[in-house]
Amino acid sequence: MNFQCSAILFDLDGVLVDSTRSVARQWRLWAEENNIDPEKVLAIAHGRRTIEVVQILAPHLDAKAEESRIEKREADDIDGVAVMPGAAELLKSIPDGRWCVVTSGTRYLATSRLRFAQLPIPRVLVAADDVQKGKPDPEPYLKGAELLEVKPAECLVIEDAPAGIRSARAGGMKAIALTSTYPQSELREADAILQNLGKIQVRGVDGERRLQVDIL
Repeated sequence: MNFQCSAILFDLDGVLVDSTRSVARQWRLWAEENNIDPEKVLAIAHGRRTIEVVQILAPHLDAKAEESRIEKREADDIDGVAVMPGAAELLKSIPDGRWCVVTSGTRYLATSRLRFAQLPIPRVLVAADDVQKGKPDPEPYLKGAELLEVKPAECLVIEDAPAGIRSARAGGMKAIALTSTYPQSELREADAILQNLGKIQVRGVDGERRLQVDIL
């Protein structure tokens, strides 16, 4: 299987950086502090903007203040955080300006994670701070395409969460899902489902005006 595109848009947590345990720890802590069932929180938290999770589950709280507190804790909690297998090699294979990161985390959290994982911070990084509506709304990925100056239909998204896949598909983009966070059964809306980034190879075609993404 292969895809042709003009740009690749990556989610961050669970795709480029393995931060699942840190995310779960901090959301459980927040849930316990606010007398909310942790499982109810974890069922919707991954792949969504922190501010929206707070608004849904604790509308009586100051969502902006809670977002800052939670994401500061996540950025400081690096136990078990690591670069995802194959991430560094894959990013090196993509020409500069032909990829970006689209994350539900704040810019502060995203840049902290990228630096810790020793991954490059791309020219285009769409964070929670940059959109009015987070995933599964298409706004985040459409914003990434706009900043890369690429038509949405020419973009390929790599995701690990159902909310992110729905965001990409709603924006008219193809999506590859990784089974790093959710089981395959919850990722069926993606165009392809893979175990890890090592299964992906990227090369230039048409004089490198386009990218060919091969699934091994």
